[in-house]
Amino acid sequence: MSRESKPATFNGPLEAGIRAVSILGAAYPQTYDLQRLVALDYLLVHTGDIDGPDNLHPPTPTPSAELLVRRKLVEQSLLLMMTRDLVAREVTADGIRYGAGENATTFLSSVSSGYLVALKERAIWLVDTVGSLTEEQFKKIMRRFFDKWVEEFQHVERSVGGDP
Repeated sequence: MSRESKPATFNGPLEAGIRAVSILGAAYPQTYDLQRLVALDYLLVHTGDIDGPDNLHPPTPTPSAELLVRRKLVEQSLLLMMTRDLVAREVTADGIRYGAGENATTFLSSVSSGYLVALKERAIWLVDTVGSLTEEQFKKIMRRFFDKWVEEFQHVERSVGGDP
């Protein structure tokens, strides 16, 4: 690979937008706030970590960093998908929420690549499994990841000579 070409990734606004449409399409008519969508985006490609189907993406050396950069990416992806009526935004008494847009069903029914079919299947599984959890129940699941990441940071800190 030349220095100028970059490897294809699945973490640009378009790819994250397709994941968001998959989640919101599976959840319709339910809507989610940005924070929940960020967490669902992470879980969608790491379903194996919560006893679901195999992960779609390979593990990363520092998964905590992966979640940290997701908020801006998911926000950009939602804006992109809104321009095509794949995502709808609504302002409620509880804040801004996102749901499947007018074209989401048509779009999702037209995808046929192996990756996108697997993505849709995992989105359905994810929404069925955690989509309707209360905020407290959902936080409990996400705490498992944070506890694991704290251990990861402590291990890295010790390996570079920091205090245990």
